[in-house]
Amino acid sequence: MTDGDPTADRPDAPETRIARALHYAGEYGYIDGAHHKQWVIDQMVRALTGCPYVDREAVDYRGGEYTLRAQGESAEYTEWLGADDEFDAGDWAGIAP
Repeated sequence: MTDGDPTADRPDAPETRIARALHYAGEYGYIDGAHHKQWVIDQMVRALTGCPYVDREAVDYRGGEYTLRAQGESAEYTEWLGADDEFDAGDWAGIAP
């Protein structure tokens, strides 16, 4: 997502938040599976709440390590997650396509 994104360092600008959310909807919203659609919604919420990009370490199915750039968490996002006492944040994020 950050490749060619001139706003990657400005997650708090309203136009950046909207553009990032629309990007996730358009790029991944068509993929089948409720768990994938849940991930898209999570990414859109992260974008709209100004979550910064972070580098994360991961392991592929062959055991190879790599670094990926993903949206982290902002104070706004974690506050939104905690707004509902009955909400289970562990089930929220879905699975990336």
